[in-house]
Amino acid sequence: MKFALATLGASLFAVTAHAGGYVAPVVETAPAPVVTPVMAPASDWTGFYAGLQYGQGDADASFGPLSGSSDFDAYGVHGGYQRDLGRFVLGGELDYNRIDLDAADDNADLVRLRGRAGYDLGRFLPYVTLGAAHVDGAGLSETAATFGLGADFKVTERVTIGAEYTRQDFSDVADTDNLDLDTDMVQMRASFRF
Repeated sequence: MKFALATLGASLFAVTAHAGGYVAPVVETAPAPVVTPVMAPASDWTGFYAGLQYGQGDADASFGPLSGSSDFDAYGVHGGYQRDLGRFVLGGELDYNRIDLDAADDNADLVRLRGRAGYDLGRFLPYVTLGAAHVDGAGLSETAATFGLGADFKVTERVTIGAEYTRQDFSDVADTDNLDLDTDMVQMRASFRF
């Protein structure tokens, strides 16, 4: 009888051990921390602005086979409005430059009305510009196309600094079919945004 009870106990033990098998203990892992990306504050370029500019340039005149060039200083004021459309910034600008030619005692006035299209990179705004330019002085009074590219950087939300290259192509100057005047100008700009 003892042997039968021992056999019955051993078989019950073997059946329970065989039925469940070995189960490894469950180890709780800590959840992964949720990391939110740090976003730079959105920069908005919408609004009016006005400022000052100074630069230097080169004027190349050609009359048939004859040609000549002169360096000049340009300084003036600008003002405009632009609208931030997300990644793209569109606007318009009117500027005035006093042109001081190195090779002549005369000065000239350059007025430009231009459209601007830029790409919003936060505090940095590269742009292209296209419009009309009118020069008056030094014996000239002509209107021509102007185009260029530049970039503005926000020092603060209200103050920007920038650099700009522009070209003006005056063809058939002074009602002369063969006299062309091309100007290249590089300017530093500082603006206050309203």
